[in-house]
Amino acid sequence: MACPVMHTAAELNPALLPLDWLLGTWQSDEPGEGCFPTISPFRYTETLHFSHVGQPVINFMFNAFHAESKKPLHRECGFIRMQPGTNKVAFIIAQNSGLVEVEEGELTGQQLNLQTHALARISFAKEPYVQQITRVFQLRPDGRLEQTVSMATDNQPLMQHLHITYRRSP
Repeated sequence: MACPVMHTAAELNPALLPLDWLLGTWQSDEPGEGCFPTISPFRYTETLHFSHVGQPVINFMFNAFHAESKKPLHRECGFIRMQPGTNKVAFIIAQNSGLVEVEEGELTGQQLNLQTHALARISFAKEPYVQQITRVFQLRPDGRLEQTVSMATDNQPLMQHLHITYRRSP
C-alpha cells in the first residue's frame, strides 16, 4: 500500500519573514540590458523563481534568455539564508558557466545589497576569470522588482554588467 501524499503549503519559516516580498515568480517586463567591455552589448529576458519548503532557506532559480533569438543564456540556482535576528543575508549560487559563489550583504527595507564573499570555478572555466560580483535587488514603489549586477574580472574593474526589472507573475 502506497503512502498518501500530502500537498499542503509549508508555512514560511519566521527567519525569512523580512524576505517574504521576494517569494513567487517574477518575469522581466521588458528586456534587460547587459554590457561589459569584453563582450558585445545584449538584451535579455529573465524569469526568477523564489520558493520555500518551510526551512529557514529560500530556494531560487534564475533563467535568462536572449531577447531576440530566445536562446537560453545564463542560469543560476541556489539558496538564500538570513542570519536570525539580523539583517545579514547570504546567497549561495551555482551558475551554468561553472562559477559557484557566496554573496553576502544586508537587507534594508525591501532592498538587498550583496557582494562576493567567496568564489570557486571549474578547472576549465573561460578566462578572464570573474573576481567579484555585486548585486542589488530592490522592490520599487510601483511593485516592480529591479536587479542590478556589477562584475569585475582579471582584467576589468568592478562595473555594471546587468540591469533588468520584473513584474510578479499571477
